[in-house]
Amino acid sequence: MAPVSPSEVAHSGEIPVPESLIDQVIGQEHAVEVMRKAAIQRRHVLMIGTPGTGKSMLAKAMAELLPKEEMQDILIYPNGEDPNEPVVRTVPSGRGKEIVGAHKQEAMKRTKTRSTLILLLIFGIMGYALISGQLLFGIIAAAFIFMAMQYSRPKEEAMVPKLLVSTKPDSNAPFIDGTGSHAGALLGDVRHDPFQSGGLETPAHDRVEAGAIHKAHKGVLFIDEINTLTPPHSQQSLLTALQEGGEFPITGQSERSSGAMVRTEAVPCRFVMVAAGNLDGVQGMHPALRSRIRGYGYEVYMQETMPDTPENRDKFIRFIAQEVKNDGKIPHFDHAAIDELLLEARRRSNRKGHLTLKLRDMGGLIRVAGDLARQEGAEVATAKHVLDAKSMAKSIEDQISDEYIRRSLEYDLTVVEGGLVGRVNGLAVMGSDSGSVLPIVAEVTPPTQGATGQVIATGLLKEIAQESIKNVSAIIKNFTGKDIRNMDVHVQFLGTYSGGVEGDSASVTVATGIISAIENIPVRQDVAMTGSLSVRGQVLPIGGGVTYKIEAAAKAGIKKIIIPQSNLADVVIEERYAKMVEIIPVTTIEEVLENALVFERKEDFMTKIKEMSSRRAKAFTEVPGPKPASA
Repeated sequence: MAPVSPSEVAHSGEIPVPESLIDQVIGQEHAVEVMRKAAIQRRHVLMIGTPGTGKSMLAKAMAELLPKEEMQDILIYPNGEDPNEPVVRTVPSGRGKEIVGAHKQEAMKRTKTRSTLILLLIFGIMGYALISGQLLFGIIAAAFIFMAMQYSRPKEEAMVPKLLVSTKPDSNAPFIDGTGSHAGALLGDVRHDPFQSGGLETPAHDRVEAGAIHKAHKGVLFIDEINTLTPPHSQQSLLTALQEGGEFPITGQSERSSGAMVRTEAVPCRFVMVAAGNLDGVQGMHPALRSRIRGYGYEVYMQETMPDTPENRDKFIRFIAQEVKNDGKIPHFDHAAIDELLLEARRRSNRKGHLTLKLRDMGGLIRVAGDLARQEGAEVATAKHVLDAKSMAKSIEDQISDEYIRRSLEYDLTVVEGGLVGRVNGLAVMGSDSGSVLPIVAEVTPPTQGATGQVIATGLLKEIAQESIKNVSAIIKNFTGKDIRNMDVHVQFLGTYSGGVEGDSASVTVATGIISAIENIPVRQDVAMTGSLSVRGQVLPIGGGVTYKIEAAAKAGIKKIIIPQSNLADVVIEERYAKMVEIIPVTTIEEVLENALVFERKEDFMTKIKEMSSRRAKAFTEVPGPKPASA
């Protein structure tokens, strides 16, 4: 299909949408190529990546791509020799219903004939009793014979086979989603029978239920969050099903089933497994199950972003058209609305020159904007609808962040005016699409008598954040000339009780607060900062979320935001926030201090640290080389 340029359309309705699912996948070229190969060879696939990047869509596309095969119905029959081991048979697709229907009709005929004979016998007894004048004896005899024959008669229904798996002729390969299935739903089960005596019990074969692995026979079994599959033995049983040539018997899987007494013959389950999960899902997988996939299939890492090129922008616009068509209830988007959605895709990518591939979230925004347009009776959705949708469709984390900012300003937890010693406004990410202001307070005290000074951090700090605090002692000595062994430095992270601090992006903030406390120089409170810091004072890039951090600072009323120079191209903030703040990119801690400290006493201090920095640089460049060997 020829790509459609944004300049060539008036609205998304003019963009053709591919019919096949595999052609609708956006930005996952490697995964698409793997799926095409895996489908031809019927290989298993493990997809790992962030939710919303297209894993389930690729799994459904796999079912369309599988080579055409004749589908089969699976029947289960009673076993005359061993009732606890029902017999399994496969027949061509569509024949299962015919066979079961024929057996039911034959059973009805036999039941009707037997009932007629019983009635004739009872009438004969009653007639003889009336003639002989022994009516009471006739009634008792008739009742006794009726109950005896009812109890002892064979159950015609018990001989009718059960259609375990039904398929349609000429249908595509089945796609079964087994995500979150318990053991019985995944592997098959045998229902509990409350009537196990008195001739009322349900025959064993009629209590057998097919599992997802059996319904996926000759098709695709998709399991998302594969590491959370419970109970643990389910992954082992799944491995067994893969290893046994596509056959797995059905038995009771829970305390509410019939237990292990009933176990069928091997039931066909020759499926292609497409497993998926987040990056941490690899650690939770059964090692042998993952090894089986790697040995007989493919592993794919799903991309979170794609380069912001004209070709990929065309693909993203096609995604908008796809979402509108698939939803079926919202209008198409005009050119300005498409541009606004592209801007939002850049913003959510958290990466310079890229578009996000978290398309499920973008699809949610598209639907909300479309709902607003539909509510107004508009023929197409406009940029205004997209902007309104962004305000309405905020994530829970973003709403919590807004509420936290309001409360922190109300209770003076966040200060945005004046200058304070040892207090710095840091920035943090909350969730995946929102930021928050993270105030940090530092205080210096003499160490306990006879003890060595240390940096003591309080707050809900995760492992990486704690490690970054330890590196600050080297920076303190280098940039103040004072040894931490002669002091205790206390650092308090305010307001971290909700999510804690994870990562080292607060290193710059901590260092600035401690240096301010040691030198007794106030920090400007209308400045916020984020960035990692090396032990030599270089400001390193942060992993992501710089856009969300800047927007959170703007909401709080902060005027200047210090960020690493390396992250400047990652900033894609909304126009309303761009007018509210000044972004200052930096590469060293000296530049951070130059912009963060107030002017009182700052000039002498900045001169001192620049001289110290110059001496360190000279020392590094004048390291003597090895002496030549003496003759």
